[in-house]
Amino acid sequence: MEPVTLTTDRLVLRTVGPHDTDAVYAAAQDPDIQRWTTIPSPYLREHAESFTEQQVPEGWANASMFTFGVFLPEGELAGMLGLTMRALGVAEVGFWATKEHRGNGYTTEATVTACRWAFAQLSVDRVEWRAEVGNSASRAVAERAGFTIEGTLRSALSNKGVRRDCWVGSLLPSDLGLPSAAPYLPAKD
Repeated sequence: MEPVTLTTDRLVLRTVGPHDTDAVYAAAQDPDIQRWTTIPSPYLREHAESFTEQQVPEGWANASMFTFGVFLPEGELAGMLGLTMRALGVAEVGFWATKEHRGNGYTTEATVTACRWAFAQLSVDRVEWRAEVGNSASRAVAERAGFTIEGTLRSALSNKGVRRDCWVGSLLPSDLGLPSAAPYLPAKD
């Protein structure tokens, strides 16, 4: 699949490439990004190069992961967001925000925008969000984006060789007022 660019009034979501390596490398030096995400730590320049030059283009080419840099209109990197295809009709969202742009609602806005695109263009019927228990900032973004927190999964994440408990939530097309690609029959209580 060819990369797409998504826009909002405040943001441009586009794929990243070699010209973004320096910005990705600089942002990923943030200890909070290294602590709460599965990126390597320490994060070396070669990691950023592999990400922007290989992982991102390959993910788009084989439709396994759709990675968007979250940019301000003037071109400054505000964060990163990826939609990883899991099962038929299911994607998992992951994101981080640069330290200087946290608290502005950019990540929530980017998450809703990317999920709308996935529902409309990829026939996704469920987007899952997972974060290590304790990552309250990520949980707040998911909740503001409309995700329903479904619970805690024991030992469901591996981060830097350690199994950790995680929160899990989901967003469905109907949560955003969109139709589903496949019929959905919720359980009756």
